[in-house]
Amino acid sequence: MIGHPSPSVLVIGSAGLDIKGLASGPLLPGTSNAGRVRRSLGGVARNVAENLARLDVDVTLLTAVGDDDAGTQILQQASECGVDTSPSIVVSGGRTGSYLAIVDENGSLAVAIGDMGIAESITPRYLNDHRRLFAEASMLAIDANLTPDALSTILKLAAKHDLLVCADPTSTALADRLCPHLRQLHLIAPNVAEAAVLSGLPPASTQDEALDVARHLVSLGVDFAILTLADQGSAYATSEESGLVPAMHVDIVDPSGAGDALTAALIFAVLNDIPTDEAVRLGIAAATLTLQSRETVNPELSLEKLYAQLAA
Repeated sequence: MIGHPSPSVLVIGSAGLDIKGLASGPLLPGTSNAGRVRRSLGGVARNVAENLARLDVDVTLLTAVGDDDAGTQILQQASECGVDTSPSIVVSGGRTGSYLAIVDENGSLAVAIGDMGIAESITPRYLNDHRRLFAEASMLAIDANLTPDALSTILKLAAKHDLLVCADPTSTALADRLCPHLRQLHLIAPNVAEAAVLSGLPPASTQDEALDVARHLVSLGVDFAILTLADQGSAYATSEESGLVPAMHVDIVDPSGAGDALTAALIFAVLNDIPTDEAVRLGIAAATLTLQSRETVNPELSLEKLYAQLAA
């Protein structure tokens, strides 16, 4: 991009520890269920940043963690993957974020709890003090764990430096934080429930309805909207085109992080001027690789494996 010889992405948002319970049979409420419990590193922004680094993108992560073992592990692992974590905040006495997910026997998320209150440490003042990061970036990626004041500050700084912005709605509970800013977003990839919050339309249940929702998000100001429909694939729209891309059907090991991988691959595509339809296919390929991994970010993700999955 103009002024940036090596395209780079500034990612701002959450990082934490994922604790995932995968049921081995039908979930029974009000009692203990047999299954497996796994731990891995997570947080939407951290996941997107690691995926980008594994796709050979120059990436900087601005997140907040506590001065505990989890926080140390998160920053160390990200650095080892090639992510610049130098602007991140280590909160003295703080509790690093965490995400607790219960996954049913079919590999679908049943319920989850996110404890990401430490993201409130990413304040407007801190962001303004580090505004050079925006001047040095080619693109910006954010998640909705950020406070409304932080989001407003981030988007003002992004506008000042003409940065394309990708936003992850994160959850149905947080997606509405992005509603006032849709006209400033270049890229967004919500699931059905998140898209309903963002668009004000009923949740899509068919591919045609999903196309309508994606087009409506574009009418609200988003440049490039992708609506994920699980096994029905994805619907996408821009001001010039729209379409459907089928899902790649695989046995799901763990659904966590698939949407973040899709977002990262789409950012990679935007940075490299890849056509819209191919960009969506790359995103689905990245999500598919993640669905087959026990980790929230597939440690084997690479450009070579991404294009091999696309060709499969």
